[in-house]
Amino acid sequence: MIRFDAATRPGRLASVATSLVAGLLAFAMVAVAQAEAMAGDAKAILKAMSDYVGSQQTIEFTFDSSIEAVTPEMEKVQFTNSGGGLLSRPDKLHAHRVGGYADVEMTFDGETVSVLGKHSNIYAQFEGPATVDELIDALRAGQGIALPGADLLRTDVYDVLVAGVIEAKHIGRGVVDGRECEHLAFRNLDTDWQLWVEVGDAPIPRKLVITTKTLNSAPQYTLQIKDWQTDVEPASDAFVFTVPEGAEQIQPHDLIELDELPPAASAGDQQ
Repeated sequence: MIRFDAATRPGRLASVATSLVAGLLAFAMVAVAQAEAMAGDAKAILKAMSDYVGSQQTIEFTFDSSIEAVTPEMEKVQFTNSGGGLLSRPDKLHAHRVGGYADVEMTFDGETVSVLGKHSNIYAQFEGPATVDELIDALRAGQGIALPGADLLRTDVYDVLVAGVIEAKHIGRGVVDGRECEHLAFRNLDTDWQLWVEVGDAPIPRKLVITTKTLNSAPQYTLQIKDWQTDVEPASDAFVFTVPEGAEQIQPHDLIELDELPPAASAGDQQ
């Protein structure tokens, strides 16, 4: 406590004021440094995950996913799916997803992309790009089939995910399906997203949550990766597509029937 009495001199007051200002500045610098460290840690962990995933020649995985839709009555409804995939770099991929409204299989053999809707026995084919990375870009642009968390499989995961990030945080540790993970949080202009990366020499992405901030009630998309194996030796027919008996071929732009949501859910009501 400062006592303002006859013993207090102007020089002493100036000294005390200087000390207070210096203390506040030091506190502010520590807070800024901590925030920068959190961002640096988050991006460093994300980069380590990206380097690990991108270096794997083959990856086999299974997943559970959910997507939320918001009704005109402002009721939030969640739709769930499960699936898996087999990736062989640079140009082969087989993936499948099954939910309450679609049972979908996609095969990329390095030349042709084949998409099969098992629930309605329809299929479509189109010429594929040179690599799986480019295929993921094409799917994002809209080819009627969603590959949940596909960006996590890219060789350049880090560059794609940090593009547009305006804030990054390392929240701390968490546990996903019994595995200890680093919990990361990122903010973009339109979305917030969280990522849980397994602790250890194999920084596997275990859970992804994307929150859309531009729609009412902020619907979320959640992906949880369950099994993950590398150095898999694919079977000789792993990326061969065979047209099922009686299957009807449709155009790629008609693949809307293979969505994760029921047909009644409009684009304005979903993430």
